[in-house]
Amino acid sequence: MVLFVGLGCLLLALSLAVIAVVAKPRVTVAGSLALIETSYSATVITKQDANTSPSWLRSIALRLSPAGVAHTLQRRLDLAGNPPTWTPDRILAAKGLALLLGATLGGLLGFRSAGWLLTGLALGAAFGFFLPDLLLLNAGQKRQTLIRRALPDALDMLTVCVEAGLGFDAALAQVARNTTGPLAQECARVLQEMQIGKSRNEALRALTERTTVAELRAFVSALAQAGELGVPIASVLREQAREMRLRRRQRAEEQAQKVPVKILFPLITCLFPAMFVVIIGPGAISIAKVLMNL
Repeated sequence: MVLFVGLGCLLLALSLAVIAVVAKPRVTVAGSLALIETSYSATVITKQDANTSPSWLRSIALRLSPAGVAHTLQRRLDLAGNPPTWTPDRILAAKGLALLLGATLGGLLGFRSAGWLLTGLALGAAFGFFLPDLLLLNAGQKRQTLIRRALPDALDMLTVCVEAGLGFDAALAQVARNTTGPLAQECARVLQEMQIGKSRNEALRALTERTTVAELRAFVSALAQAGELGVPIASVLREQAREMRLRRRQRAEEQAQKVPVKILFPLITCLFPAMFVVIIGPGAISIAKVLMNL
């Protein structure tokens, strides 16, 4: 009796193991890449999210937008770092809602006459329709600026780690672990793509497609050429780090040279009128008194 019970338990365990192995989905490189893309670019909207963005607002924006607007918005979202809960559909819905609100506000401001009413409706609708695009473009530009500023320090850390004996992947992991900001996030994503089967060049090329920083593109091109020609990566990193520091110094000097031109307009509009009042005001009062006495 005990033998039969033991055999039954063994068969049951084997059956459960076979079912678990057969029912387990296969994990492929393509599936892992799709999972990473989904986690970084929120293109999948749940039912709850779909209820918060009505379809008729998206249809209004789609009718007024050129073809391929969804791809353009996704590209801008990639440049902006894919903010959480923001998708192309939500941006289109926001464009439609802002169009209606802007037209309503413009109509309220110009309701006194027909001409002002039409002008207010047109200007308010245009401003509301393009406002989400401007905000998204501004977010992308700010993120690219942060990446450009953090790139020289990241290259210095990469150079130090590689010259200390670490491999490039381990040095990139140190940069992603010990730094913060958009560049650290991009380094972490490159490591994830390399770990699931992408080659180093493919992961770095994908990084350049998500950014518009010219220095980062030049760095990736130098790494790709070094890998093809067999040049030691430590020397490439050292030269790239020196060049990035030089570019950062030149960019700072350029910004410093723009300061006098930028400060000229506030100086003319704010300081000069007050100075003229203080300097010329007493003389003008004295002249007026003399003329009035005469």
